[in-house]
Amino acid sequence: MPLGDEGAALRAMAHPVRLRILSLLTSTPLTAAEVARELGLTHANASYHLRNLHSAGVVEAAGEEKIRGGIAKRYRYDPARDRAPESADGKEALYTALGHELIRRVAQGRWSAAGGPPAPALLGDGEFWIDPVRWRELHNTIAGVLRELHDAAQPPHTPGTIRTSTTVAMFEMES
Repeated sequence: MPLGDEGAALRAMAHPVRLRILSLLTSTPLTAAEVARELGLTHANASYHLRNLHSAGVVEAAGEEKIRGGIAKRYRYDPARDRAPESADGKEALYTALGHELIRRVAQGRWSAAGGPPAPALLGDGEFWIDPVRWRELHNTIAGVLRELHDAAQPPHTPGTIRTSTTVAMFEMES
């Protein structure tokens, strides 16, 4: 995204519904009607949020198709386009929205398999003092794994897939 649009993009993403839409659009381009059905929204509400994300440059148009005499736009989210923003404008709001999104996902978590051991889960948290070179190496490794997850994502409800949640927040703190 262009540098001047960074704040607008962060503000657009700092909404729980829009974060859920971005998750959906990672795996496949969708229309507002498809987003609405998947998230239990009205078509108008889904369309509103998609327009906000599109105007902020967060999602891109991925074609149009005729549906019942009208034109439906498909939108997609390309996580490869996103780069860690350098400005602070809107960043706190985005991280706060991600925290609320994590709370929503935890409530929908599958914490044990039916009649079996707990489903695999991973949690890591900490404030670490670390060598700057090693920090960059680890940051790049985790960024690569996130790209792999995005690349492996399938459309919602694809047979043979499981629904998962991954949230990673890494940032340098004031000393």
